[in-house]
Amino acid sequence: MATSPRSPPGAPPPPEFEISRQSRLLAALSKKVIDLDELRMLAAQGVPDGAAVRPTVWKLLLGYLQSDRALWEQELAKKRSQYAAFKEEFLSNPMETARRQELEGQGSENAGSTNNGLLHRSEVTQEEHPLSLGKTSVWNQFFEYSEIMEQIDRDVKRTHPDMHFFCGDSSFAKSNQESLKNILIIFAKLNAGIRYVQGMNEILAPLFYVFRNDPDDKNANFAEADSFFCFVELLSGFRDNFCQKLDNSAVGIQGTLSKLSQLVAKYDGELQRHLEITTEVNPQFYAFRWITLLLTQEFNFADIIHIWDTLLSDPDGPQETLLRICCAMLILVRKRLLVGDFTSNLKLLQNYPPTNISHLLYLHIVPSSRIPV
Repeated sequence: MATSPRSPPGAPPPPEFEISRQSRLLAALSKKVIDLDELRMLAAQGVPDGAAVRPTVWKLLLGYLQSDRALWEQELAKKRSQYAAFKEEFLSNPMETARRQELEGQGSENAGSTNNGLLHRSEVTQEEHPLSLGKTSVWNQFFEYSEIMEQIDRDVKRTHPDMHFFCGDSSFAKSNQESLKNILIIFAKLNAGIRYVQGMNEILAPLFYVFRNDPDDKNANFAEADSFFCFVELLSGFRDNFCQKLDNSAVGIQGTLSKLSQLVAKYDGELQRHLEITTEVNPQFYAFRWITLLLTQEFNFADIIHIWDTLLSDPDGPQETLLRICCAMLILVRKRLLVGDFTSNLKLLQNYPPTNISHLLYLHIVPSSRIPV
């Protein structure tokens, strides 16, 4: 296997390299107009945790922040105001909405009259009635999404149960859960063709975690709004994988799995034939989760964050990089796979073993020259 002239594959970078990389990243971010190509190159090697700049880097990589720093404040204020409007529109309780509409309708005519905030029977229009089936009825829309909201609530409560940030009885954890639910509900209502697909909570979690831990308190307080727009942007590159009608098309999840199979065949034909022909372990048995959840279930959370540094750095979108990492994951355990049968190989790939993430990310660049022998 080819090795780096500086250090063996998988070995942690020397301290001086980390310091140099951190200083280069800080210098790149300090420019009035940021060179995104340079930023992608630096971020692809991993964003040093000590630099405390990952929230800004990810927002730039996802296009949420423009390269011109002078535009940041205005653009952030605009987006955050827009998200507040979304919350007002999509998260309001129908009873509160109907009551507000009724009070607004009274205007100055009833300014001097006493009102308990309840509608009289004769004042309730068909569209405001809880049993209305009208498309514009706030109650009909509420009941239409109630099942999705319940699914989101269940999934959010199961998000990284080992992390106090997401789970537990603390007000901080409950607040974070509420933010995740808000984002997913608003996304579902704005994207009627997809709505909510189980597992989206796992894709949202790294974004929200990184933005909520921004050392800038103002940015941290707007983590929910910032996460929403970055989540939308990230999913735009994987949208077809979540559309059930496209599952068996060239652009759906089956097409993506086929690309992975072709990539493995290109770099390690022996492994691809053994997996898919000899043992009949096809990519849909293990890589469906790898791809749709962006590897969030295969590694510990700290490693996921570092993998995402690389994923988000691809100028053509994360999918091609994701497929190369999946290919590298197979090549890293090829010795075990080549001697395994259907049962052992499936178990191995559905429960991917702990691995050195630096080595994995090193290997994914040019898998063909680094096949273990």
